[in-house]
Amino acid sequence: MFPERFSNLPAYAFPRLRALLDVHEPGGTVRHMSIGEPKHAFPAWVTEVIAEHAAEFGRYPPNEGTPELRTAISDWVQRRYDVEVDPDTQVLALNGTREGLYNAGMALCPAGATVLMPNPFYQVYMISAISAAAEPVFVPATKATGHLPDFGALDTETLDRAALCYICSPANPQGVMASEAYWQDLISLGEKHDFQILADECYCEIYRDTPPVGALQVARAMGASAERVLTFHSLSKRSNLPGLRSGFVAGGPESIARMKQLRAYSGAPVPLPLQRASERLWMDEAHVDENRALYGAKYDLADRIFGNVPGYMSPQAGMFLWLPVEDGEAATLKLWQQTGVRVLPGAYLSRDTAAGNPGHGYIRVALVAPYEDTKTGLTLIRDCLFGQE
Repeated sequence: MFPERFSNLPAYAFPRLRALLDVHEPGGTVRHMSIGEPKHAFPAWVTEVIAEHAAEFGRYPPNEGTPELRTAISDWVQRRYDVEVDPDTQVLALNGTREGLYNAGMALCPAGATVLMPNPFYQVYMISAISAAAEPVFVPATKATGHLPDFGALDTETLDRAALCYICSPANPQGVMASEAYWQDLISLGEKHDFQILADECYCEIYRDTPPVGALQVARAMGASAERVLTFHSLSKRSNLPGLRSGFVAGGPESIARMKQLRAYSGAPVPLPLQRASERLWMDEAHVDENRALYGAKYDLADRIFGNVPGYMSPQAGMFLWLPVEDGEAATLKLWQQTGVRVLPGAYLSRDTAAGNPGHGYIRVALVAPYEDTKTGLTLIRDCLFGQE
């Protein structure tokens, strides 16, 4: 029988979107701006590396990642955050960050605990908590809180029961970055109430000018326990390779050991030729700089198109706009029927609570298409929903 704790789950965001839109004809050329699937070119040499190592498809890949890949990851963490992590005990290769974010809950969360997470949120946080027989606690990330959750506002009982806290920075969907002070407050809260912080930092290489502060670097500077923070990263956004399914988690040796143990039974290791390509990608920064510049141009484009829209928030980082509207679902349907532009209602990324749904008055717009396509799509959105400027 299907476990009761899964019986009242809302439909996932994209099946809900299909149910909303696909019974209606689009009002123009279909433009997909709903999903964060990067469309910029990945480095051409990636396919060469995979082909060079194609014979290794005939071998079972190491579950935790090759020593060379884990070393490349460790070296990148050192360069990016000035933090040393042991590639043998503090790094675990992942089949994309979604897998790791889910399995962290299964490996580290005791049944009956609370798991804190922002609202809106990446839906895997919730299902990981539910799978671990824990209670997800949705903390609003709204304009009033700077679009980051104020976990310190929770009551002491909830905090004392917390085992894990998921947080995304740069935030999906709002595009804001946690400051050093924010990380310090959250890590101090975790130390006080003894919960671990799962820092989803997969958008950390897409930003305007200043790199986002990393959770690990703040934790180390504070002298926090090595087990307090685990950080999750991916090549999907950094390198425009969502189909490679390659990422990693880094953190304390005990936590990584528990995740490795679970993954030995249930994980899907990254195939060896893809691990070889991943190793090269973590070693190369030129393609990351080029990618960041492309997003920077689209941030400026969005500012020009929506700058006069009341409540418009210029993104600090990431690949989305979080646009204020009266009703996100109604706006999404109107856009589809009148223009063919496909976006995502903010409420589909949020959970209804007693205080309402913090995503209700927003739509999420992905900035992943090439510049001219993005320009056309954003102009159609402005003209349809906000009137011509």
